[in-house]
Amino acid sequence: MSTTTFPSPDLDRRHDPGHDVARERAAALPPATAVSMPGGGTVLVGTASWTDPTILEDEVFYPADARTPEARLRYYASRFPLVEVDATYYALPTRSTAELWRQRTPRDFTFNVKAHALMTGQPSEVSRLPKLLREALPKELAAKKRIYAKDLPPDLYDAVWAVFLDAIEPLRASGKLGAVLLQYPRWFTPTRKNLDDLLDAQRRLTEAPGGPLLGPVELRNHLWFDARPERAERMLGFLADHDVPYVMVDGPQGLTSSVPPVAAVTSPRLAMVRLHGRRDATWEAPGVPTVERYRYLYDREQLQSWLPQVAEAAKTAERVHVVFNNCHGNYGTTNAIEFEALLKTTAKAE
Repeated sequence: MSTTTFPSPDLDRRHDPGHDVARERAAALPPATAVSMPGGGTVLVGTASWTDPTILEDEVFYPADARTPEARLRYYASRFPLVEVDATYYALPTRSTAELWRQRTPRDFTFNVKAHALMTGQPSEVSRLPKLLREALPKELAAKKRIYAKDLPPDLYDAVWAVFLDAIEPLRASGKLGAVLLQYPRWFTPTRKNLDDLLDAQRRLTEAPGGPLLGPVELRNHLWFDARPERAERMLGFLADHDVPYVMVDGPQGLTSSVPPVAAVTSPRLAMVRLHGRRDATWEAPGVPTVERYRYLYDREQLQSWLPQVAEAAKTAERVHVVFNNCHGNYGTTNAIEFEALLKTTAKAE
């Protein structure tokens, strides 16, 4: 049985009922599939990661016989048409691993792959870099525990991108790569330099050796929206002018890294929504394990609040990806399958 305790001190039981309750809610629903919206695009729903330690606990999400990486991915792909790979943020992927992902999923399955930390101006542990990159680091950088992209010589920064793009080529070549998620940190504020860095990342994706890739952008600083409303309009217009998908966000409010749940489609190729839960007490709290930040189960009313925005986005964008990042045990998978069921009902009603 699940070892999860509940409720959390700062959450009511409705949003942290325990994995047993969440599992029962999901059990009543069929597997999620792609949803074709009337007169619009296709919506895919999934979660951010399928291997978080809390989801691997007995009887949380996976059946008892799914105990290997292959069995788990095959099972996940039998329940959802989309997944976001978040492990690539912490460690650069390898081509062999991406090839296994390709082999273990159905032909029409979609992977979104999160950009490595160094690709979006965030720190990386030196020990987690590939050996060739570690050995190429200048001595003063090799001696550090963590490094930033701004510290790297240009040729090594280029090498980080090259390793990443080469690794995900099996997914791109097979048509299973949806997008490369560019999640920028909270210190990524509205400056000319940061916009230039954003465009540089887009250029690298557009000029990827295997062919152009989509790079949806998620922002995590309130300054993109606060104070001056025209700033948000300019930012969204900037993304639209460069055909860059904006990532719509549901998450805690009132914090430095908070952005409002603005619904906007800035590329006809892809729209994306990422739902992080609304646990504001732990979102920016120091020393809190990452998984605790996302310990939040949406209720039906909260899920329904996103249905109009997703349906509207599908009228403009060819594809809409809805990713649940509230990955504490089966909270994300439960909400994802519930949202897909609600969306199908909406599509039929239209």
